[in-house]
Amino acid sequence: MALTLYALLQAALLVVNAVAVLHEERFLRQVGWGSDQGIGGFGEEPGIKAQLTNLIRSVRTVMRVPLIAVNSVTILLLLLFG
Repeated sequence: MALTLYALLQAALLVVNAVAVLHEERFLRQVGWGSDQGIGGFGEEPGIKAQLTNLIRSVRTVMRVPLIAVNSVTILLLLLFG
């Protein structure tokens, strides 16, 4: 398999899909990445763990509908062109 722009886009789509399906109560809380953990005080910058949990929550919220469309287009392209 050659390293093409389409292959890179497919890999990025798979990573976003993987982030979108992470369930907070079933998986993230068991690993220690729940929403109630890692809360800092007022005026403190959030740590990397809090920033990553916010990123995961944002991807799940914002990218839900666009992911359906992008996944459908990708599947259609794979069916047509192999």
